[in-house]
Amino acid sequence: MDRISKLTDQNTFQTYKRYPVTLVRGDGARVWDVTGKKYLDFLSGIAVCNLGHCHPAVVAAAKQQLDRLIHVSNFFYTEPQAELAALLAENSFADKIFFCNSGAEANEAAIKLARKYKYDHTDPRCYEIITMGYSFHGRTFATLSATGQEKFHQGFEPLLPGFKHVPFDDFDALEAAVTDMTCAILLEPIQGEGGVNIPSEGYLKRVRDLCDEKDILLIFDEVQVGMGRTGKLFSYEHFGVEPDIMTLAKALAGGLPAGAMLASKKIARSFSPGTHASTFGGNPVVMAAGSAVLREMTTTGVLDNCARVGDYFYSRLNALQKRYPHIIKEIRGKGLIIGMELEIAGKPILQKCLEKGLIINCTRDVILRFLPPITIQEKEVDECLQILTDIFREL
Repeated sequence: MDRISKLTDQNTFQTYKRYPVTLVRGDGARVWDVTGKKYLDFLSGIAVCNLGHCHPAVVAAAKQQLDRLIHVSNFFYTEPQAELAALLAENSFADKIFFCNSGAEANEAAIKLARKYKYDHTDPRCYEIITMGYSFHGRTFATLSATGQEKFHQGFEPLLPGFKHVPFDDFDALEAAVTDMTCAILLEPIQGEGGVNIPSEGYLKRVRDLCDEKDILLIFDEVQVGMGRTGKLFSYEHFGVEPDIMTLAKALAGGLPAGAMLASKKIARSFSPGTHASTFGGNPVVMAAGSAVLREMTTTGVLDNCARVGDYFYSRLNALQKRYPHIIKEIRGKGLIIGMELEIAGKPILQKCLEKGLIINCTRDVILRFLPPITIQEKEVDECLQILTDIFREL
């Protein structure tokens, strides 16, 4: 542990506040550290390992592809990329897929496509994009500018021009921000990093109608809440609203780095050869893993499991809130992305969880975020709840 942490701290940028834990193995909902201590992982690599750690189908697909072809440029066709693109198009609103390596890259591509489409079809000066307060879209300069949280902006001003931020779930504020310069509205259907914020009934439908009325593109960032996290393959399916552009990453390839931007054929035409690219986007090994993920999610019942166990977890957390109202302010979520807003600071509780073998996350200082694998079972939820109950009882 000391050797690994010292090597890391001496030789890497200190852009993370790491816990004094070195993880060496994962299986399902469990990970083990270098000392052999076992942890129940209710963070899943921040919603990356949605099928659990080292899912057999994902591992097998990646291993098989490693023996065949690891990388070629996108000047050539490959079967794994073709297969995953077809699966995504078949199971979503989209006709065309662009592959990259991360959520930030996917959102960067979506921003570029929206501006290019409006440049091609409306007015070259129509470039502004409206995003939401407490949003998170990435750390590239464009996606940082799009992110509606000042704490991420500090030290990097001036930001890229062309972004407006309005409160999430406030339709009147959004409508008032639209001008002739607006080319797109970019939002997470359910905010993750911002605190697991769920839109009110009808909000996304009103946003869709506004976009249609004003000829504005609607971009859904489903980097965190897509790929089965909410109990459906994509979270927009809960709201009866389809975007014009959608971004995916995190769980797309089961733990390997993958991102994707999806769009309708009409809008996708604005990207032609030379307008955008990614050297490693669509890597054969990653695409093979992604296809395995999609097949598991669409054929094995894991989405139903997510919805069922998510309801169970949500109800048990609400019962816990009734027992400890002076500690727990609110429970909110959908499927297996659940936030617990506290009346007290969350990081000390997170630290106690880690000591007791439970990995969770804290955002905005007072919101505990639960992102277990969507393959999780009730017995593992009960184990998590027992640890939380013990901590709250001590408090």
